Amino acid sequence: MNNNKPVNLIFFGRSGSGKGTQAELLAKHLGNTLHVATGDLMRDLSKQDTDAGRRIKKVLDEGGLPFDAMATTLWMHKMAYTLKDDQNLICDGFPRRSDEARDLFEFLTWLERIDNAKALVIEISREEAMKRLLLRARHDDDKDAISKRLDWYEDRVVPAINFFKGKGLVVEINGEQPIEKVFEDILEKLNEQN
Repeated sequence: MNNNKPVNLIFFGRSGSGKGTQAELLAKHLGNTLHVATGDLMRDLSKQDTDAGRRIKKVLDEGGLPFDAMATTLWMHKMAYTLKDDQNLICDGFPRRSDEARDLFEFLTWLERIDNAKALVIEISREEAMKRLLLRARHDDDKDAISKRLDWYEDRVVPAINFFKGKGLVVEINGEQPIEKVFEDILEKLNEQN
């Protein structure tokens, strides 16, 4: 990575991998970072007294998924209106599908940021993900619900990761370690990319 330019990091990982925790730690470590999390954007929208706000609230309350372009629309709007040219960027919770991966790649290319971008994949096994998610299970989570989320990751998110692999941007991190060690590995692998 070019230290003179802001970094652009895209976080991937199964539910329970700790990618949100690592994204937050990295944002603090880097400073001057726009941390865009689609979950936060969706929750913010659900509080709006608008047609889309009410609809997204219903979808979130029922555990459903919004229509495909909603996430892209929200993160692209957030980045277009707030990302400064000297800021680092952390993408947390998107892209989740290969078409979103293409959109993000093209957007970062258009912003002339793609040469300093990496897709960080926090790797944990399906079994480890299941174990962690059952430990922190919400009232509506059971093995079947968690299993469906993990299936969705395999079906939808892995092709998005493969898109970035094809572009030579993927950095894999062993997520089955203590939080501090995962963070150390991320910093080490990003420094190796210089």
